[in-house]
Amino acid sequence: MSSHILFRGGRVLTPGGFAEAVLVRDGVIAAVGAESDLVRLSPAAEPVDLRGGLLTPGFVDAHIHPVQAGLERAACDLAEIYGLDEYLAHIASFAAAHPEKTWISGGGWDMAAFPGGLPHRTQLDFLDRPAYLIQRDHHAAWVNTRALELAGITKDTPDPADGRIEREPDGTPSGVLHEGAMDLVGLLTPRPTAADAEAALLEAQQYLFSLGITGWQDAIVGSYAGSDDQLPAYLSAASSGRLKARVVGALWWDRTRGAEQIPELVERRAAAEGLDRFRATSVKIMQDGIAENFTAAVIEPYCRCGGTGLSYVDPGLLKGYVRELDAHGFQVHFHAIGERAVREALDALAGTAPKNRHHIAHLQIVTPEDVPRFAALGVTANLQPLWATHHAQMDELCIPYLGEERSSWQYPFADLVRHGTRLAAGSDWPVSSADPLQAVHVAVNRTEPGSSVHASYPTAQTPFLPGQSIDLRTVLTAYTAGSAWLNRSPAGVIEEGRPADLVVLDRDPFTLDPQDIWTTRVRMTFVDGECVADDTTG
Repeated sequence: MSSHILFRGGRVLTPGGFAEAVLVRDGVIAAVGAESDLVRLSPAAEPVDLRGGLLTPGFVDAHIHPVQAGLERAACDLAEIYGLDEYLAHIASFAAAHPEKTWISGGGWDMAAFPGGLPHRTQLDFLDRPAYLIQRDHHAAWVNTRALELAGITKDTPDPADGRIEREPDGTPSGVLHEGAMDLVGLLTPRPTAADAEAALLEAQQYLFSLGITGWQDAIVGSYAGSDDQLPAYLSAASSGRLKARVVGALWWDRTRGAEQIPELVERRAAAEGLDRFRATSVKIMQDGIAENFTAAVIEPYCRCGGTGLSYVDPGLLKGYVRELDAHGFQVHFHAIGERAVREALDALAGTAPKNRHHIAHLQIVTPEDVPRFAALGVTANLQPLWATHHAQMDELCIPYLGEERSSWQYPFADLVRHGTRLAAGSDWPVSSADPLQAVHVAVNRTEPGSSVHASYPTAQTPFLPGQSIDLRTVLTAYTAGSAWLNRSPAGVIEEGRPADLVVLDRDPFTLDPQDIWTTRVRMTFVDGECVADDTTG
């Protein structure tokens, strides 16, 4: 494609509204304006016909796990199917097709497919090998009896401090390992080679390009839940030029250690200095678990089962750790699901430097008292909009245990906007779909997209807390300019002088009935003016 490109024939999403056309020269946006003016400015530019669609900035996913996703796609991948029968059929087929594998590993199963959210080891005992299958949220693993035996896990094995072994009434492990207990088996599985990890990263990159994602923040760069450190894969791909996306890595905070690990994080950050496409300038602190297995940190006990979840990092020490990371110029990227974890993260971030662009991801439950604190403290709300719907996991495994009042505090997107909070957005792929347009649909409608595996759930099209929906421009801005700002990326906005990281949509979602936003598809994706994905059949 020519070094001079004219995007025309549709609308262009700009910070101030819409334009007719964009001229790109040598990978940089040279002009934005009326088509006739840009044709005169560069009559020889190669045209790209928008066909009545919309040109947007490239999407930037602010919370995603591409290496794990790429590895799972190459393993026993359950993410695109649903239900025990389908899971078992796929697992059996995968095992038969791969007799050379000593373990059956992969993931993507949904807690809502099982009574009480819990599969059982005996369901996998038809296999002639140990099995280790990660739940789609990556907060639990389903294992068979053989895997438990190899790990030496019995009724006498104590729970780790940061996890739980699911058990039968007599204490026998039932086959689900929560949170930190995952490592008891996960670390025994065959390790991917360095070549495997880099191949997974590059395969994931191409898939993300096809969805219009031109940059991201990898939310865990380090060893966690049986996965190996992703830093070498990023360093290799960035050094060779094969990493074309603009990426920030969030270095994993080992929750079993304290401030003594900070010098190591500084060294890991330095390993990426000078690379054009990858920087390791963020630190990920997972402050709690998830509501579905009662490890999310809540203030009042869960209904029916009691308990208040887990704070993985002692709140009394957390503020000191965050202050030291802040002083070293790190951005802090928090995982916080429960309202207590959100409050602990906000408390720890109070008084830190806004220039470091700290953020809290997920934000499933936020008390009304804590919503205004995001803007007041200069903390970005990192949204994963796809989760804010009625689906089985929400209706059957969350709401009954959270109670009516606390359930009404979930995913308060509109309240955050009303208080002037800066927004970013991401998917948490492979936990959920990486497609930004499906997430945009949910943020606007608070209903399941028609393409979702949950779309046929009885209440999927009943808006979930509809007062918390946000408008289309706001969520598109969060997924482009907001996340790019978080990553200190020069892209994310269509204006003169910016890199030409651009996406051609097959239709203009601003002209659609909001219920049809999910039908929008990506036709072409450009990074620095180079076409990196092209589906001209759309």
